[in-house]
Amino acid sequence: MNRIDQLFRQKNERILSVYFCAGCPTKDGTADVIRSLQDAGVDMIEIGIPFSDPLADGPVIQGAATKALRNGMSLHVIFDQLRDIRRTVHIPLLLMGYLNPILNYGFEAFCRRCSECGIDGLIIPDLPLAEYVAEYRDTALRYGLHVVMLITPETSDERVREIDRQTGGFIYMVSSAAVTGAQRSFNEERQAYFRHINSLGLTHPRLVGFGVSNRETFDAACSASSGAIVGSRFVTLLDECGGDARQAIERLKEALG
Repeated sequence: MNRIDQLFRQKNERILSVYFCAGCPTKDGTADVIRSLQDAGVDMIEIGIPFSDPLADGPVIQGAATKALRNGMSLHVIFDQLRDIRRTVHIPLLLMGYLNPILNYGFEAFCRRCSECGIDGLIIPDLPLAEYVAEYRDTALRYGLHVVMLITPETSDERVREIDRQTGGFIYMVSSAAVTGAQRSFNEERQAYFRHINSLGLTHPRLVGFGVSNRETFDAACSASSGAIVGSRFVTLLDECGGDARQAIERLKEALG
């Protein structure tokens, strides 16, 4: 069974998934960050593939991607660094990145390397659902990979239900129709959106991402879904801590309460 499915069977509330960009702040720190997050009790990890034009990301993650690329990070390097990660890491791992570098690598070759490294899922924000179903789903499933799709407050109910039917793992519920970035709170409009999605009776669990950075936003996300995804705040802390992932995740968990 896919580790993402195992996680949601074992734990259906207050799941914490953390995103970081491979190659930032240092090129060689990917495996150490992953192990540090697991040791700190994080439930799932999203490993960012740096890209020169990350349209869904705010300035923090854009900056991390730029630094990672300057450090020489690439998909080939990521896979080399993850080659033996399953010797010590058992929690779900996803790769999150944009379609262009994946297609340049070759989608089947990419999926094959993901499977060899023990990657459980993919998040590709600029991959349209229809294109995924028509061109890529069979390949991803053949290699045991869940492709997780994002929904926003602007996503129609029909499309949300179609994503629920056509994808696996969980649904990434973006808190607002904006780029990534830490926020202090979620207003009533956003919480009404969370409640509406919950009313649709979807099959897959949801995690809330974009803006989760403190106790208030984490609690709001967890009250509306199975948990939360933290990205920008952890990336900022990792930089502030000079790449010390153990210190960064301790500070994050203190902030989340």
